[in-house]
Amino acid sequence: MAQDDRPLVLVLNGPNLNLLGTREPEVYGADTLDDIAELMEDHARVLGLRIDLRQSNHEGHLIDWLHEAQARGCKAVILNPGGFTHTSVALHDAVKGIVTPVIEVHLSNPHAREAFRHKSFVSPVARGTIAGFGAKGYMLALDAAAAI
Repeated sequence: MAQDDRPLVLVLNGPNLNLLGTREPEVYGADTLDDIAELMEDHARVLGLRIDLRQSNHEGHLIDWLHEAQARGCKAVILNPGGFTHTSVALHDAVKGIVTPVIEVHLSNPHAREAFRHKSFVSPVARGTIAGFGAKGYMLALDAAAAI
């Protein structure tokens, strides 16, 4: 089998995103993470990219994967930190500590929700943030990754 030389984008999803499609669909939409992965695979192929999509409910996994992205020479990381957005100095430090560009993604618009969701520890160290466009936000993030 031939080696796939397309640039790699690591797509990391944080806590509770494994529940997409059933958890508060009025906020997060009806798409499951598998649905989003399928859409992203198709869009990545069009853009000449390949993706590696992962999800974890554990902060340390996300940090290890951010470090791995740099070690593997990934073109970019698309990160939906979920609830860790508003709590994790450790994720902030991991994003800040790597040279791989990180694009923060949120299905909903955190600024249109509860006040505690208005602060992101990731945004100040991310290349950019896309929020409020549902599953389409991941495709916008792939477009941004391709343009980097």
